[in-house]
This record gives sequence, structure tokens and C-alpha cells, in this order.
Amino acid sequence: MNETLDQWAAGIAAHDPKAVAALFTEDAIFQGLRPYGVGRDAVAEYYDSQPRGLTAKYDVLETRQLADDLLLLYLTVDFSFTDRPTITVNLSVLLNKGLIAHYQVSRL
Repeated sequence: MNETLDQWAAGIAAHDPKAVAALFTEDAIFQGLRPYGVGRDAVAEYYDSQPRGLTAKYDVLETRQLADDLLLLYLTVDFSFTDRPTITVNLSVLLNKGLIAHYQVSRL
């Protein structure tokens, strides 16, 4: 769980959209702070459009083991920028065999 999230945060900080997208399933449903997309290409496009210097600091609030290889996580995430205030969001993530299959952000 934390390995995937740590790699996700590291990929964001490195501005490496392909590395971030590789942490998602091929058919992942991705909802950031704009209209949703499906699949790794949509994830890579979203993170490629984010500004350099963006970082993500997360705190896992709740987890639910739904099946052997299926884990639901509920987090808060602080997305920090170099040129504007930090945005704090709630994030729900569904991990399937360690890859993100569903990603849903909501602003507080």
C-alpha cells in the first residue's frame, strides 16, 4: 500500500507522468480536479499538465481490505505548489494487486 503511494508521490515530485501512470491499471478510472479519464494515458496526460515543483504529501485515514488483492484507501493529500497556496483534498483509491484501479479526488 504505502509503496505504491510513495512511488506515486515521488513520481509527482519528479514530474514524471509516465512513472505515475505506470502505478495505475490499464483500465483505471481517474478523477482528479477536472473531468475524469480512463487508463494510463489519461493519468499521464493529467500529471503532464501539472506544474513542475508540485508535491503530494498524504496521510492514510482509513483502509478496508475488500478481497485478497483489493484494498480501499481513504486519504487526505496536500498538493503543494511553488507559486500558489497548497490545496488539500480527500482522495479515495482502490488498489488492485498493488496498482491503482480507481482514483477519486474531492476538494474539502
